[in-house]
Amino acid sequence: MQFLGIDLGSSSIKVAVIDGQSGEALGVAQYPKQEMEIISDKSDWAEQEPEIWFGYLKKAIKEVLTADGVEGEKVGAIGISYQMHGLVLVDKDRNVIRPSIIWCDSRAVEIGDKAEKELGEEWTLTHLLNSPGNFTASKLKWVKDNEPELFGRIHKFMLPGDYIAMQLSGEITTTITGLSEGIFWDFDKNAISDKLLEYYGFDKSMIPEIVDGFGNQVSVTGEMAKELGLKAGIPITYRAGDQPNNAFSLNVLNPGEVAATAGTSGVVYAVADKKVYDLKSRVNVFAHVNHTKETERLGVLLCVNGTGIQYAWLRRLMGTERFDYPALNKMAESVKPGSEGVMCFPFGNGAERMLGNVNPGAQFSGINFNIHQDKHMVRAAIEGIAFSFYYGMKIINEMGIETKVIRAGMANLFQSDVFAKTLTTLSGATIELYNTDGSVGAARGAGLGSGYYKSSKEAFANLKKLKVIEPDNSNVAKYHDVYNNWKVKLEKLI
Repeated sequence: MQFLGIDLGSSSIKVAVIDGQSGEALGVAQYPKQEMEIISDKSDWAEQEPEIWFGYLKKAIKEVLTADGVEGEKVGAIGISYQMHGLVLVDKDRNVIRPSIIWCDSRAVEIGDKAEKELGEEWTLTHLLNSPGNFTASKLKWVKDNEPELFGRIHKFMLPGDYIAMQLSGEITTTITGLSEGIFWDFDKNAISDKLLEYYGFDKSMIPEIVDGFGNQVSVTGEMAKELGLKAGIPITYRAGDQPNNAFSLNVLNPGEVAATAGTSGVVYAVADKKVYDLKSRVNVFAHVNHTKETERLGVLLCVNGTGIQYAWLRRLMGTERFDYPALNKMAESVKPGSEGVMCFPFGNGAERMLGNVNPGAQFSGINFNIHQDKHMVRAAIEGIAFSFYYGMKIINEMGIETKVIRAGMANLFQSDVFAKTLTTLSGATIELYNTDGSVGAARGAGLGSGYYKSSKEAFANLKKLKVIEPDNSNVAKYHDVYNNWKVKLEKLI
C-alpha cells in the first residue's frame, strides 16, 4: 500500500507518496516552483488566497502520481500537514469569503493582549496554556470588529488544513490540535472554551465538527478523486499543524524529546506530559498529535518568525544568479565565529512572540567599511538566526524542559554547518539530522491513522539518521562571548 502526504506551507505546497512497507518516498512534488506570494496590503499584514493553495495542491498531486513506482490506485490514505494559526472563512455554500489571514500576520496582537487582561492572565494560562495573542481566535475577532458584513456571512471558520480536507471531501471538520493552536481549547475542562467564545462574541455553531487527529476523518469524493487520478473514497486519516507534524515526522512523541525546523520561520518544539506554560507567554503550548484526555502530550513551541525568510532575502539582495544556498553556506564557513564584529538581528517578519509580541525590525550592526565583506554579512545572518534559536531555548529550559538532543530534517538552514555548529555549541545539545520532511511525515501519519502501521515504532522503523553534529567544545567560551554581546544589543532594541 502507498500513502500520500500533503504539506501546505506559506512558501509552497509539497506532496509526497511513500511505500508503506519500506517507508521510502517514491515521489515528491512541489508547487509553485518559486515561493508563493504573500499579500501584505498594510504593514504587518499577511494574507494568502486559499483557492490558490488548492490549485497548487492539485498540480502537485498530479505531478507526484507520475513518478516511477507511484500508482494512484495503490494510495490507501492521505495525511495533511498545514501552516498553523491561519484563518479560513467560508459561507454556507463552502465558498471562501475573504483571503486567509495567515500565521505571520500581526494585526490582531492588540486584540489578543486586551483579551488576556480582561479574561485574566492566570485564567488564560491555566485554561488555554497561552495568551490569546495573535492566534486564530483573535484574528477572527479582528474580522468581527473590522469587517462586520463579512463576519455575518460566516458559516464556519477553519484552519488551513481543515480547508484542504474540505476541498477534497466536501465536509467541514477540524481537530483538537487545530482548535488548541487557534486558542479555542480549554485544557482544564478538556473542551471548547465557552468562556473565550462568549468573550469574543462567537457562536459555537461556527466551529466545525471535531474529528480525531488519527483515524478515518473524511473521504475524498468521487469527483475529486477522478480529477486528481486517485481512487474514490480514499480516507484522510491524519491532520496536524506543520510544527506538530514536523515533530511527528522525526518521531518526537514523548516527554523530553525535541524537534526543530528552520524554514521560512524557525521552531524548536519540545514534548511535555503535563500542563506547562510560560508566565510571559513567550512560547506556546498546544495539544500534540498524540494528545488524549487520558495521556497528555503537549507541544511546547518556540517560534522565530525571521529565519529562512531572512536568508532568502539576503540571497536575493546579493544576486540569486551569483549565489545558491550551498555557496552562501561555504562563504560563511570562511569567517570566524563572531563575524569580526558584525551582528544581525533577524526580526523582520512580524511581531515576535518570544520577544513579547514586539516587532523590533531586522538590522545589521557593527559594520566597518574597511574590513567587512559580503561573507561577513552572510555569517552574521546565519549566526543571528542561531542566536535567536538559543535565546528561545533558554525560555523553554526555564519551564523545566531539557533540550539535550535536537532532531531535525536534513533541510533548509540545518544544511548549514555554521548554523548547526553555532546552535549545538551554545546549547550543548547534540543535533541529529534525518531523511524526512513534512510531506513524508504526513504520509507516515496517514499510514498510522489508517491502521496500516500498528504503532509509531512500526511507522518509523525505517527513519534514517543522516548526520550527527556535536558541540565544538574547544570554542564554547568564544561562542558564548559573541552570543552575550548579541543578547545585550537585542535587549536594548526591545
